[in-house]
Amino acid sequence: MTRFGDAPDLDLVDMNPNNLPPVSVIIPARNAEATLPATLESVLAQDYGGETEVIVADGSETSATSELVRRRFPEVQVVPNPEHTTPCGLNCALRAAKYPVVARCDAHAMLPPGYLTQAVGTLLRTGAANVGGRQNPVGDTLFERTVALATTTWLGAGDARYRIGGGAGPVDTVFPGVFRRDVLDAAGGWDETLLRNEDYELNWRLRERGGTVWFDPALVVDYRPRGTPQALARQYFHYGRGKRAMLARHPRSLRFRQVVAPLLLVALAASAVLGATGGLIAAEGLAPLIAPEAGTRLLYTAAAGPLGYGLFLLAASAVLGLRRRRPEALLLPVVAVIIHLAWATGFFAGAPGGARGRGR
Repeated sequence: MTRFGDAPDLDLVDMNPNNLPPVSVIIPARNAEATLPATLESVLAQDYGGETEVIVADGSETSATSELVRRRFPEVQVVPNPEHTTPCGLNCALRAAKYPVVARCDAHAMLPPGYLTQAVGTLLRTGAANVGGRQNPVGDTLFERTVALATTTWLGAGDARYRIGGGAGPVDTVFPGVFRRDVLDAAGGWDETLLRNEDYELNWRLRERGGTVWFDPALVVDYRPRGTPQALARQYFHYGRGKRAMLARHPRSLRFRQVVAPLLLVALAASAVLGATGGLIAAEGLAPLIAPEAGTRLLYTAAAGPLGYGLFLLAASAVLGLRRRRPEALLLPVVAVIIHLAWATGFFAGAPGGARGRGR
């Protein structure tokens, strides 16, 4: 196994409330000048009773992000991320970290007051390998707020507890994660052959090694959702590709929510094929082999899939909009279609080059 550093074992640190274990906060960033300042302000404002250090792994194409951190946050350490990917950035920051607790944070996220105190307390109380909570997307624009609504409901997130919430206890993954450094090192850190789903894959390995991934509903981290349809589609396309790569390594990690969107895409594709065939027959393109009436029946059958999906989205959006009293529900069908079909397309596209290995 790869060892990333010589941080002291968490078990050797005095755990009384007046001597909390020191924490390393690691943040992968890439071209994050717009969002990283708010992230760092939220981290540096933590009232944690132990020592902390903050490390940003910069994978940007320019020096703008690094220069911003050095100018505005001189107490924050910056390390290079030569591969420009999230898992590589996390590992680069991990190698530079020196403390027995490692808190992972995103450059789009903002830690609430008391987050580190709550997370470390839960980590010590439960003996878990990793502790995290719920992602709380907070948007400014109408589109961002609609994405936030979609990704915190079953319509866009299935039963993922880190998105829709739930009771405390063991889960498959959390957001973003506070780790025991010893188990993180023993597992080899994040898998750099994955471009997405690196957190889910790491949590799977931690659980396979006998560790517990613990969901604490009191840990709620604000997150800025994507602001345009193109950015959202790109994000979920890569999520789908990452899940395909994850399943290639760990087939037993498959969950029901992860097959719904691919099955939907297959059904819609089948409807398109039936519709094209029915249209050709109805136009007497195959006469006299097949009667035109058969083509009409195929057209009706083909319409059932897309029509049923559309009606389902409208009904679900109406229910969610009324239940949560959110006007963004009017745009929810559009956002749901983007999430479902982009994720499914990425899933069938398969893992990108360089992410097909069986692990690190």
